[in-house]
Amino acid sequence: MRTNDETTPLNASGPVRFDTKIAVLLREDLEPWQRLNVTAFLVSGLGTAAPELIGEPYADADDVAYLPMFRQPVLVFEGTKELLTSAHGRALSRSLPTSVFTSDLFGTGNDRDNRAAVRAVGTHQLDLVGLAVHGPRNAVDKVLKGARMHP
Repeated sequence: MRTNDETTPLNASGPVRFDTKIAVLLREDLEPWQRLNVTAFLVSGLGTAAPELIGEPYADADDVAYLPMFRQPVLVFEGTKELLTSAHGRALSRSLPTSVFTSDLFGTGNDRDNRAAVRAVGTHQLDLVGLAVHGPRNAVDKVLKGARMHP
């Protein structure tokens, strides 16, 4: 019986429980438009690094096709700059797939410049405004310790 990273089999009814968690942690002082932009960029990295996170394509009742999306919820949290730095260190120490968004990326306009901006700064000097992480639920919970759910 196939479970696809879920603890409930695919053919079972009832709530689906996942063994893993997808989470985004945003710095609490971001403007609303920045929160949305950063979240969108961050989760795009997780889907490419872990294709098994992506479900099947969608279709409506008229058989119009839509792109597939994540198979499980994405939880969004917020915290202080210091919390983000700590969470980043914990994610790296656990070797969890992680994407980052730094304050410098608000001043760039394309992927090449984004990558160059991150590359120009050492790991411990990154001015993080957000990160996304995927991994076992308990490991992600430890990474996010002290963060609160985004309102």
